Amino acid sequence: MSKFNFSKSIDACASHYGDEAEAAKEYLTEGLRRALALDNRGPIKFDEDGKLDEKILDAYSRHGFYVFESVIKPRELADIQADIAELRDRFPIAPGAAVDKAGRKAIGVDCKGAGLRWSKPLSDPFGGTTASNGRHQVKLTELSAALDAPEAVPFILSGSLQFSDAALRTYAHPDLLRVAETINGEDFAPFNEVLFIKDPGLGAAVSWHQDGDTHWDNPEFDEGIHGFNFMAQVYGSSPVNGVWTVPGTHKVGKMDVKAMVEDSGSERLSDAVPLVCEAGDVVICNRQLVHGSFANAGFEPRLTINFGFHRRSSVLNVKGAGIHSPSQIYTDEIIEERSKVIGYAIDARSQKYPHEEPFVYKPFSVRNKSFTWCDRARAEIKDYNLLDLSI
Repeated sequence: MSKFNFSKSIDACASHYGDEAEAAKEYLTEGLRRALALDNRGPIKFDEDGKLDEKILDAYSRHGFYVFESVIKPRELADIQADIAELRDRFPIAPGAAVDKAGRKAIGVDCKGAGLRWSKPLSDPFGGTTASNGRHQVKLTELSAALDAPEAVPFILSGSLQFSDAALRTYAHPDLLRVAETINGEDFAPFNEVLFIKDPGLGAAVSWHQDGDTHWDNPEFDEGIHGFNFMAQVYGSSPVNGVWTVPGTHKVGKMDVKAMVEDSGSERLSDAVPLVCEAGDVVICNRQLVHGSFANAGFEPRLTINFGFHRRSSVLNVKGAGIHSPSQIYTDEIIEERSKVIGYAIDARSQKYPHEEPFVYKPFSVRNKSFTWCDRARAEIKDYNLLDLSI
């Protein structure tokens, strides 16, 4: 018997789709069954050389994602949940507001980089628009929120490591960084970090898309050239509130999502499966996978600590796509500057968990560079996401 039971949320979500309610219910239910039947979930395992287990690597390569179970243990998970609650208390009271609900200066109001983005409840703000170089080719169904729902709700918090110490410490989880090292090499480089917020009855959809933008026509194109994201689940994820992916699409290049929708007969892509997780699970998801999420008309919240990594060869002396940060050529100096947050995160985690063996990031260790997380460092990483390595 499955440990996951989302039947109430599936029923609630399906009821929003009118004449398509039964089809939506069947899709969500069947997607859950197919997701749990895949061979790509379990604890992180390493071999004798400290590399990620070969069976995990094979499953990740085959499907384009893997669910690492119980990565974040109960003590750390409780710390993250408390930190996130305090962080959300410091959000602006509305889009464009300068103060939080207590009248304090809200987070991000004096930042130059992207910060908190809002959306209309249960909408699809990106689908069918020119946002992110037009990669969201279709618009998903926008559902009707409750009459007392706010006009706008928090959706995405960019540059999240400067706002959340718990997210910063999660970023430096030694097992996750060892995974990054196995997949992208000892000199792996950072990408971008955000919080995805999908509150029950409010959370917006993200239309089907692929994240990669730069290397589709690269003669050396392969399944890993655009990197991957880790998705740490603070409360878990379900077929209703979670990301759905189309397994295997990370291997075949740029996809025509409009044609995929037409072939499926609706926005419910026939081959897609949801990323189903318990709180504390972390998904590794290839950025080239076709993926998206529906509006969260269910009862469970989803908050994802999202952070990605690249091969250094994918970004070094490459011109950025201009999606997550201003477009520029990523020199060695820019990559090193952007990577400092890895060093600060490792030290921040060591201060919190002194008995845990910290990860050693080779690009710093070979240069004998060290980092100390403190108030000065906190000030230094303000607007660090202006240097996101966006490809």
